[in-house]
Amino acid sequence: MKASACHILVKTKEEADSIKSQLDKGASFQALAKKHSLCPSGKKGGDLGEFRRGEMVKAFDNVVFKKEILTVHGPVKTQFGFHLIKTLYRA
Repeated sequence: MKASACHILVKTKEEADSIKSQLDKGASFQALAKKHSLCPSGKKGGDLGEFRRGEMVKAFDNVVFKKEILTVHGPVKTQFGFHLIKTLYRA
């Protein structure tokens, strides 16, 4: 199984919560990713492209492959920080 997702990676849960509340009010995921994400994917609006199950850390995989698509999930804590994750599709 493979999927495509975008994410915003930040250092603290508080920052992730703040960004999530902006998203809930209709802010652009891509614009916030470009502004806040610590991941190099932030430059592309958080787009991680397509990947297979097992290529990302477990907590990240669990959201991408098990939770509702086109919904922002998180904050999800990993060793990298806190992610807000939006799965675009699964195939």
